[in-house]
Amino acid sequence: MATIRLMTPTEEYLDQVWDYRQECLDADSHMDGCGPLRRAESPTEWLADVISCMDPATIPEGKVQATQFLAVRESDNKVVAMIQVRHNFNEYLEKYAGHIGYSTRPGERRKGYATEMLRLTLPFCREIGLDKVLIACEPDNPASRRTILANGGVYECTVHEPGADIDLERYWIVL
Repeated sequence: MATIRLMTPTEEYLDQVWDYRQECLDADSHMDGCGPLRRAESPTEWLADVISCMDPATIPEGKVQATQFLAVRESDNKVVAMIQVRHNFNEYLEKYAGHIGYSTRPGERRKGYATEMLRLTLPFCREIGLDKVLIACEPDNPASRRTILANGGVYECTVHEPGADIDLERYWIVL
């Protein structure tokens, strides 16, 4: 696996973020951990939303403080994956989505990026005061399950999320 680094999004990477979005849309793929990327009308709108959630003073109503990271491959400066850390819970996150969401762009999957990205994110979670993190994945997503387990995830239970009509496996990682 090529070396990746995590960074918060900047305008420099917006074209790549938008390409990431299109690749996921073309593959009919989830964009977990990408904030509002699927519904954003422009890359600048997405960045503004991400930035507003990172600052406790500007968090939109109904959302929680969240830090967005891009996983950038060192060798070619390409955005290969994204991960979002929610600093605390609202009711939905506590029941279903958890502290962390992530995805890898379809053309870069099965290369270990998600596992490494999650590993690199866990020290940040400790820095913001979390002593354990909740991560959820769908039962039919063995790649995500392997990523969580490789980083010390312990299965808690499976819950049904009625809004999306999906089941979610809940895992905890003690930091």
